[in-house]
Amino acid sequence: MRSRLSVRFVQLAVSVALAALSGCGPMPGGSRPIPQGIPTRAEARTALIYEANLHQGPEPLRAFLSDFPKGADLHVHLSGAVYAETLIRDAGEDGLCVDKTTLTFAKPPCRGNLIPATELSGNIDRQHQLLYDKLIDSLSVRSFVPTAGWSEHDQFFAVFDRMSGLGNHAAEWVDEVASRATAENNQYLELMQTPPFSHALEIAHQIGWNAKLAQADPQAFVQFRQQLLDNGLRDEVAAGRNAALQAETGRRQLEHCGTAQATPACQVEIRYLWTVLRDFTPEQVFAQTLLAFETVQASMNAKDDTWVGINLVRPEDDFVSMRDYTLHMKMVGYLHSVYPGVHISLHAGELAPGLVPPEGLRFHIRQAIELGDAERIGHGVDVMNEDRPRDLLTELASRHIMVEINLSSNEGILGVDGDAHPFPVYRAVHVPVALSTDDEGVSRIDLTHEYVRAAIDYGLTYRDLKQLVRTGMEHDFLPGASLWAKPDDFSATVGACKGETPGGDSPSANCKDFMHGSQKASAQWELERRFREFEAKFQGPAFDRLLHTH
Repeated sequence: MRSRLSVRFVQLAVSVALAALSGCGPMPGGSRPIPQGIPTRAEARTALIYEANLHQGPEPLRAFLSDFPKGADLHVHLSGAVYAETLIRDAGEDGLCVDKTTLTFAKPPCRGNLIPATELSGNIDRQHQLLYDKLIDSLSVRSFVPTAGWSEHDQFFAVFDRMSGLGNHAAEWVDEVASRATAENNQYLELMQTPPFSHALEIAHQIGWNAKLAQADPQAFVQFRQQLLDNGLRDEVAAGRNAALQAETGRRQLEHCGTAQATPACQVEIRYLWTVLRDFTPEQVFAQTLLAFETVQASMNAKDDTWVGINLVRPEDDFVSMRDYTLHMKMVGYLHSVYPGVHISLHAGELAPGLVPPEGLRFHIRQAIELGDAERIGHGVDVMNEDRPRDLLTELASRHIMVEINLSSNEGILGVDGDAHPFPVYRAVHVPVALSTDDEGVSRIDLTHEYVRAAIDYGLTYRDLKQLVRTGMEHDFLPGASLWAKPDDFSATVGACKGETPGGDSPSANCKDFMHGSQKASAQWELERRFREFEAKFQGPAFDRLLHTH
């Protein structure tokens, strides 16, 4: 994290960037702040306490923000959110071995250089402790130091290959991230997960690809989709739905939900995004994507509160990801025309100069929204390298397409942070943004860490932080209408709740009815209640005197 002294340089960089973009007229929204209503006395008092902690440094600020309501974390890879210590324990439960040389898991028999993973649990001697430490480093970026030919980018993505061989621990993993979320007052998660899809791959391989499909011919897409369905692609829909349902059922059992022993993690709402692995052959990516749309649509039809949208994952700079990027966006766009109710968030712009040729930086975000119909963009780091960035920023702002900001991940994988990161540019031109963790287990962070980092690196005010939180809840994929009357305007509620205090204890009958029909609005009301509860802690004569002196 950068010092507060660097904020002036970040602000200067934003001014320069905006000036460079201003040749064709003003940016959307000018310099007006995003409306959030008139601050209450409680909010004003809390803002002063926040400023005092901000100037004292990261640790006091973290203590202050630890239970600050953070709303939603919308960009979370489930397998990457789990800490290495959990993975090692799971390997022992699965009867796997640990390769002492490669620091990966392996199937038994455990002999020679392979030792049982169970030896790294319970009482362990010094030699086993050293191996345990090295294994944690191998399964994360802890203690990582770049070497010739091996960057943090390489280390980060290699972690997922090193998890190979682990069994299904989804319920335990969801419980872990939910427990961490509730500890930092985070009420909603959208977890990215890939269910079984081997049957879809087999069908796609048997049918094969052809020149018209390679050219993204719309009629060829129609025919290929029907061929996949006719050959049994829907056979895996039930398995996909069950994967999320079983994870939810299992984690609620671990948390004793619905009993007197229920843990606070039961209060964290969770939904799932079906993630397509985009480094497969074109026909297999199409089949995965079709299966994803079919599964999410089936879940939504059944109202089982699990799958809500799709995403494409794996490194954006990989050879196949780069070669087929435009084709993938056309696939997603076509399938969205068939399943318009399925939500779409896409990794786009998780790139930086030097990682790929300049030509590869010029179109990914634009194609994600214009071809792939993305409602949210994950990362969006290379936006200033795209063709006509001003027009792109204007489109993102005017269409209220949110960017999921992953500061620690972007620094580690791309080497982009501080004034080189577009986060302040997005905010300055009113593109909706919210903070997220990406892979908190691999990065060894949590969502509070990201708020502390953003506050210090970019000199954010308390109201800025609340705006980020509200924006995340505004752009989640929960069903129903928003609590707020206008998109990304947090100053006035919808007519059914007009004139009421958001998050109040006694909403009117009309407002209750409205929230009963909207999971999104109910979650937003709960967020406002949590803001009120958090700010109520800073009451009393001493705090009132502080407010009066300022």
